[in-house]
Amino acid sequence: TIERMGFSSYFLKVEEIVMRSPRLSGRGSGAASIVAYCLGITNVCPVKFNLYFERFLNPGRKDPPDIDVDFAWDERDAAIASVLQQYRGHSAMVASFAAFQPRMAIRETAKVFGLTDAEIGQVSKRLPWFWREVVDDQQDLLDRLRALPELKELDFPEPWPEILQLAERLIGIPRNISVPPGGVVLTPEPIDSYVPIEIAPKGVPIIQWEKDGSESAGLVKIDLLGNRSLAVIRDTVANLHDNGVAFDENGWQPEDDPATQAKVAAGQTLGCFYIESPAMRLLQQRSRRGDYEHVVIHSSIIRPAANKWIHEYLRRLHGGAWQPIHPLLAGVLDDNYGIMVYQEDVAKAAMALAGFDHVEADGLRKVMARKDRHKRLPDYLRRFIAGARQRGVSVEAIETAWDMILSFDGYSFCKPHSASYARVSFQAVYLKTHFPAEFMAAVITNQGGFYATAAYVSEARRMGVRVLPPDVNQSEIAWRGRGRELRVGWGTLHHLGKETRERMVALRPFRDLADFLERVRPDEDEARVLLHARAFDGLPPRQTQAQRLWQILSWRPDRHASRDLFNRRDLTVPPLLPDRPQDVLRDEMQALGFLCDRHPMTLYALDERVVKAKDLARFAGQRVRCAGFLITGKVVFTRHGHPMEVVTFEDETGLLECTFFPETYRRTCHLLDPARPSLIEGKVEEDYGACTITVDRVTSLPLPLSRAA
Repeated sequence: TIERMGFSSYFLKVEEIVMRSPRLSGRGSGAASIVAYCLGITNVCPVKFNLYFERFLNPGRKDPPDIDVDFAWDERDAAIASVLQQYRGHSAMVASFAAFQPRMAIRETAKVFGLTDAEIGQVSKRLPWFWREVVDDQQDLLDRLRALPELKELDFPEPWPEILQLAERLIGIPRNISVPPGGVVLTPEPIDSYVPIEIAPKGVPIIQWEKDGSESAGLVKIDLLGNRSLAVIRDTVANLHDNGVAFDENGWQPEDDPATQAKVAAGQTLGCFYIESPAMRLLQQRSRRGDYEHVVIHSSIIRPAANKWIHEYLRRLHGGAWQPIHPLLAGVLDDNYGIMVYQEDVAKAAMALAGFDHVEADGLRKVMARKDRHKRLPDYLRRFIAGARQRGVSVEAIETAWDMILSFDGYSFCKPHSASYARVSFQAVYLKTHFPAEFMAAVITNQGGFYATAAYVSEARRMGVRVLPPDVNQSEIAWRGRGRELRVGWGTLHHLGKETRERMVALRPFRDLADFLERVRPDEDEARVLLHARAFDGLPPRQTQAQRLWQILSWRPDRHASRDLFNRRDLTVPPLLPDRPQDVLRDEMQALGFLCDRHPMTLYALDERVVKAKDLARFAGQRVRCAGFLITGKVVFTRHGHPMEVVTFEDETGLLECTFFPETYRRTCHLLDPARPSLIEGKVEEDYGACTITVDRVTSLPLPLSRAA
């Protein structure tokens, strides 16, 4: 099929490109190709996992296929640059057209009216990122904004009504041409003989067509994308080698490791690629399955429109009786408990139930992912009903099958894509299970995950890892793990300049604070942030923070000398009051965003009735009070279009998964602040062993280290 359709050279070009990197992950439908697997483009055997090749390429396909390849996020730009250089004049990146979104339309219109950034920010910054039209289309933009609970305290004086009226007309209009993450087009003849080219602001050539236009024109695209988790795995392994651990990746089969499977089944996957979101962790806990095959199912079934079928899947998974929708589907969906999970299941079901051919079935599969699907679906439904009725399928079975197909509304995955992702997921969980310090160091360094650094620091502590503060004689720019210890890296201190970081690493060791100041020459703000982060604690002699601050202030640059010279004055430190513990902790929190040796919730003397996260299961069905810091939240919409939010809090013992239904969300969303802890009250709901809290009341607590507290 590949040869007949003229794509042999395409495969060989992709092979040539991926050989530039020792670590990558071919994904998408291309992972269903045994040829791609044998060439080293993909990393999952399609024979072993029964992957459906026709989803990627079939004789009736009119548009060219594209192979998606993930590189480590910090290697992608170099890989793309080398391809564009090697095929100069025959290559360019695909363009994308950025349209005005509500926030941008409001900002740009308000600027024309002469409003200041502060005045504009009062509206635009409070406009939630998830905003969409959730009420009657007959209302204008001003009325829709006033209906948002996040903006209920905001007035809209003149000229805001006029600004919003004009901004509404901009929404959806193309604003500028931009460069997408990594689509590269290669052509046999000079590329400007096929398509107009321009140079993007970042200096790369781009075609003046976007993805769909380039495919319609028959241009073959390769997606060279970035994946932070590949860098996490790379850096974890490198850290292990630096520590003298003989870790060999050849023949590595992490999905077969029992300890890794147990951690996946328990949903203990914070920091692990694609299976660390709250929804995925809860699904893992509810399923109680940690094997590779089920993780592949879970990473596909957890899509926005499939909630009903997720519950049915869990029922069947835990022994509930089920039959195929119709005997014609017997054997087609058995691996998925009779439920359509992957994109190709839509095509398979349409062929088996309604007699679609490969081309027609693939067309239905594609329509489900298109923005204009609602215009084109009625025609497919008509053909689906007609074909199924011809085969004797009952109306009830047709409706059930079509309802399952509609659960693919919006984005969804094909099985090859999920299988590729699951392979990376298991590598990450294996490293977290057996080498937690090195793994968490790589996660934080690469900023590669769903959560902020503080959440990963807390997770490391819960795994028994000791978190060490930065040290001018020990820390690297990256975080480092060794055994059961995790050392903070300089990259976390955002107030440190790049040159200062590099000098600290290059010039160490330092004898004392004076030696450090003289040779590194930080400015006062940098020296203060190092002090507050406890980076000088290991330097002799032992001193209080106040004494070290006195020294820093005594070493200001001499105004009458070169800026690089310090006025070395041997001042005796006068008697100073001892440090107050709460001041030291507050300064550390401000410098790092977390505390190294404790969770900030431990600083609260909370009512004994407040339930800890680790004890939540004991209170299933009961009303509880819990306290924690917000670490992530996702706004979703009910079938009636009302916003609600799924929020994760954490205390020192674990995570609290909470649901704010529309009425509670409307009353309390303005109180949800990741910068301060919250006291939450609600009912504990238990579902197949996974516990969540349905919240009905929230109270913001004062910051534990604030001066007011």
